[in-house]
Amino acid sequence: MRTADAWFDEYGESHRHATNKFLHWICVPAIVLSVMGLLWEIPAPRVLDEISPWLNWATLVTAAALFYYFAISIRLGIAMVPALGLLLYAVYALDQLETPLWMLSIAIFVVAWIGQFIGHAIEGKRPSFFKDVQFLLIGPLWLVAHLFRRAGIRY
Repeated sequence: MRTADAWFDEYGESHRHATNKFLHWICVPAIVLSVMGLLWEIPAPRVLDEISPWLNWATLVTAAALFYYFAISIRLGIAMVPALGLLLYAVYALDQLETPLWMLSIAIFVVAWIGQFIGHAIEGKRPSFFKDVQFLLIGPLWLVAHLFRRAGIRY
């Protein structure tokens, strides 16, 4: 498995322009939120729902993503727990609204991806996930790693 630095160096090659970076700070969390929302809407096996309404496809896929993050970096994995937890809570809150969660999630997904592609058009480079689909998981971790670097925390 590649190191965190190897992932971030390669990801960073197509994320140097300030506008593209700015758009990623908005769009990457929005895309994660929208995917969580769509997964939340997929009916879970009844046994999971009987245990807790929080045991659904969104939380199961989030747990799998966290295992991936912990494999890359324990410290970054720990930081991703509250970040993804907040996004899951936001999905829960959106699910309480009158508008169906799947509709909100699709709208957020489309708008956020438009923002991503605008950023990459400005950057002049294709999104990293065209090279390796794992970069779809690296994007959120790259943002958290940036915060670590800014705070002088080793990951």
